Amino acid sequence: MPSQKLPPTGETPSPATGLVQESAQQIWLAGLGAFAKAQEEGSKVFQGLVKEGLDLQRQTKAAAEEKLAEASAKAAQPWDKLESIFEERVAKALKHLGVPSLAEFEALQAEVAALKKQVATLKAGTKAAKLVKPVKKITRT
Repeated sequence: MPSQKLPPTGETPSPATGLVQESAQQIWLAGLGAFAKAQEEGSKVFQGLVKEGLDLQRQTKAAAEEKLAEASAKAAQPWDKLESIFEERVAKALKHLGVPSLAEFEALQAEVAALKKQVATLKAGTKAAKLVKPVKKITRT
């Protein structure tokens, strides 16, 4: 690269050199102004980005929770079916072993309660019969 020759000291710079220096000075000042503006507005931009980030986080969290709820609902269906099959098979095995079902047990309880009531009624009738002395029949001869 050939070196540029500067005008010797004491010589006046050419008008083109003055324009270049003035242009360079303006570019330098514009750069300083842009830097100052970026520092000044940097915190505003940062706060705006934080706000947008929070909004995006809320949206993605809501979408993720919705997808999780859908997946949970779909996963619960096979478990419900499996539980139903299991209960049916256990009931069938218990019936095969002679163990009464809940409905049969409840019917038996109702029947025992009815029999207790009948026994109590009969006992009350027997006590009443004992209290009443039998009337002797008078026979006429």
